[in-house]
Amino acid sequence: MDLVIGPLDLSAHVDEALAVQAAAFGLGADEVAVRRQIVLRHMTHPGARALGATLPTGELVGFVYGMPNDRTHWWSTVVEPYLRAQDNDAWLDDSFVITELHVHPDHQHQGAGRTLITTITETATEPRSILSAIDIESPARALYRSLGYQDLARRVLFPSAPRPYAVMGAPLPLKDFRRARPPG
Repeated sequence: MDLVIGPLDLSAHVDEALAVQAAAFGLGADEVAVRRQIVLRHMTHPGARALGATLPTGELVGFVYGMPNDRTHWWSTVVEPYLRAQDNDAWLDDSFVITELHVHPDHQHQGAGRTLITTITETATEPRSILSAIDIESPARALYRSLGYQDLARRVLFPSAPRPYAVMGAPLPLKDFRRARPPG
């Protein structure tokens, strides 16, 4: 099925986006309500931007958003000690953080996530990108690795998160190692 990737007014489409995230991440109504306020607050930060993946019908089936990292943001204050312990805390400076990337389960494994993350980082002025992902071997982590992300810290614990996360970083522009293999 053909998806259209393009700019998304995330504040105006927050409920549609969170429905995608809830389906992809298994979130309940209470978690969605908390995340709704977080997303709306994030979209007020300078440089915050979002892209959506929509069906020809206009239905949103995937989204990504991010912003230039700021060490004073909550996420940075949580991950900084873990990064510092690995001598990687400099990654918090001059980085574009991928805050959320989700594709509805019915539309995963079709390249939407790859296109969303590579497209949003193409316009970043920062020399690198950082993100966090659940610290398990998963299709998401495999995607990030295929784009050049490497583990900067593992077993990162976020308050109220039931599972540990990994913080990953990559130089920009992202490299698509899956498609960049030499012929033969």
